[in-house]
Amino acid sequence: MTDLVAVWDVALSDGVHKIEFEHGTTSGKRVVYVDGKEEIRKEWMFKLVGKETFCVGAAKTKATINIDAVSGFAYEYTLEINGKSLKKYMENRSKTTNTWVLHLDGEDFRVVLEKDTMDVWCNGKKMETAGEFVDDGTETHFSIGNHDCYIKAVSSGKRKEGIIHTLIVDNREIPEILE
Repeated sequence: MTDLVAVWDVALSDGVHKIEFEHGTTSGKRVVYVDGKEEIRKEWMFKLVGKETFCVGAAKTKATINIDAVSGFAYEYTLEINGKSLKKYMENRSKTTNTWVLHLDGEDFRVVLEKDTMDVWCNGKKMETAGEFVDDGTETHFSIGNHDCYIKAVSSGKRKEGIIHTLIVDNREIPEILE
């Protein structure tokens, strides 16, 4: 990878994906790697600016690398996820998902709740869940190995804050991380 010009880490529900882009400005080569696997390879492109679109992750999320000339032979590379700049996408994502990282039985687990669908992901796999109404809200139950887990959703009582989601594993509350 001699013409590597950009690397991005993109946090999706199924995990954090590494996107790498090679741009040979003399050869016109463009190569996109997702998690080390080659997704796109184009040789001898005479047009050095433009875009490359591909999919990332289990949900086949649309990603686009924009190649723009800044001045002379300098180029700028920007990544868009689902049509939004990476920054905007991640800001929006922090509003629509909750993420927890925990250590169980000597292994690390990344649990993601998609608030709009109530889908739960663990280490890249969508979990089988069972929803249940309780006195103060709802609980979404699932298992990690032989550990009982649930995400409790309760109203904050404040309109701006909305619903508070808490991950409970083996009757222990797990702190949320901000991605």
